[in-house]
Amino acid sequence: MIPLLSVSGLRVGFGRDPRANEVVRGISFDLADGETLAIVGESGSGKSVTALSINRLIDFSGGRITGGSMKLKRADGSLFDLTKASEPQMTGIRGAEIGMIFQEPMTSLNPVLTIGAQIEESFRLHRGLTGRQATSAAKDALDRVRIPDAARRLKYTPNQLSGGMLQRVMIAIALACNPRLLIADEPTTALDVTVQAQIMALLGELKRETGMSVIFITHDIGLVAGIADKVMVMQNGQAVEQGELNQLLDRPGHPYTRHLLRDVPHFANGRATRADGKRDENAGMNPALKVDGLVVRFPLKSNVFSRATGAVHAVDGIDFDLMPGETLAIVGESGSGKSTTAKAVLGLVRSTRGSFSIETNSAARSARPVQMVFQNPYASLNPRLTIESILAEPVIATGGRVDAGTKAAMASLLERVGLPANSLQRYPHEFSGGQRQRLCIARALMLNPSVVVLDEAVSALDVSVQAKVLELLVDLQREFGLAYLFISHDMAVVERIAHRIAVIYAGQIVEIGKAASVLSQPRHSYTKKLIAAVPTIDRRRERFELDTRQMPSLVRPQGFEPAPARWEAFGEDHMVRVEG
Repeated sequence: MIPLLSVSGLRVGFGRDPRANEVVRGISFDLADGETLAIVGESGSGKSVTALSINRLIDFSGGRITGGSMKLKRADGSLFDLTKASEPQMTGIRGAEIGMIFQEPMTSLNPVLTIGAQIEESFRLHRGLTGRQATSAAKDALDRVRIPDAARRLKYTPNQLSGGMLQRVMIAIALACNPRLLIADEPTTALDVTVQAQIMALLGELKRETGMSVIFITHDIGLVAGIADKVMVMQNGQAVEQGELNQLLDRPGHPYTRHLLRDVPHFANGRATRADGKRDENAGMNPALKVDGLVVRFPLKSNVFSRATGAVHAVDGIDFDLMPGETLAIVGESGSGKSTTAKAVLGLVRSTRGSFSIETNSAARSARPVQMVFQNPYASLNPRLTIESILAEPVIATGGRVDAGTKAAMASLLERVGLPANSLQRYPHEFSGGQRQRLCIARALMLNPSVVVLDEAVSALDVSVQAKVLELLVDLQREFGLAYLFISHDMAVVERIAHRIAVIYAGQIVEIGKAASVLSQPRHSYTKKLIAAVPTIDRRRERFELDTRQMPSLVRPQGFEPAPARWEAFGEDHMVRVEG
């Protein structure tokens, strides 16, 4: 049978001489009707450039197809070479025959247009619908991707919807005109694990309903196992291995494929947790950080002059302690309150009530005992400053001087995080993503803190870089006795670094205890939901299931106070909030 898409010897380059600067070098594959091909690789492998080339969006990104062919089977059975198509021809194909979902929905949607207007655009362009017909079709498109109260949501602008809802809108736009090929470029990377599972389940259901073919681009082998029929592994612009899913996962032939399978953190239901002896070792010591009754509320007003009519209960009575040398992971979905908790500890948001106790344990740590490493290493470093100036910032901010001792500390920390001493005179753009995050870690350690807050600190990194940064964090913790407050939605990463875990739902801790116990024997229904949504390469497990339940609203009327928590103990150091 003739493939829906046949790519042969595709080559793509950039710059004034694209043939001399090729980033995709001779890619070939066939995609059958109703088939899903997963393209896997780390940043810079060429997988996204391949996807953008198929619908010729690469023409608008500074790239040029320098060789090969891409033949698309049209609805009438004829073959059309996409590499030779004119822009008017591609305008008729994009959306109508090839749909695309991008990685970041917030930057892919127009922030000033309503959701309805952006969906209707596809129907106006490709199906000639106008007025009420276009609006009705847009509502049906939202219903199709299981967005509740679709008629009202059409009037929303993107800032009024969550990340998961926005990605559903992107899927609705991509599938508006029933394309026979859908390209999904890292569509779940920025989403929480439960929302990610819902999006994957939705794509699976829509594929079964429509019979469309899918090209799914990802770096997550667990997601590949949950959706793909075939897999193509890319490295340095070339396909190093491709074949049926089961064959590639069970018998990987190329060293790079084995490297990806080895370095991706696979969730092991608590069997891969770190040895937990910190509580016993530190018996009698004060906690590095103790939080009692933390409450953070944001008042709601109809306008700037009116009285508050209610409040967003972002954090509602959080208690925990963190011992020296221990890692406490805080896990939960977006909006659960985990990042707000961290910001309150750092003083970046004002707490409504509650108390903090921070033990410095040494005179050297009295200045800034808590430091932070942020999620995005690209946005965390000032591009106009040298690394020396960046590392000097926290010292200067606390009244210190950049003297010989400070410079010696810089060189020592750079060596400790695996970067050469000559890095001091370089700029952030001269480093890779993993190296930048190492620089952020070095900056956080300049003041010799007792507690380091890591807010999704490895989620923006490639899997092999992620593994190395996690190893670095463990080594530094052992060497300096650091206490980590590790915020993440990735349970597989949490399993490898945490001694204890606190699960936050709707602003409250619902389960807390030893990592091995919480992950292997979750007791609260929300913890079970988080763990069930973790991608896995275990093909015996059921594929993703669609769950449209949303986190309850955190908006409460003025004066509302939650009922006191009731807790139940399950063994040593494992507490669960009683439900109901």
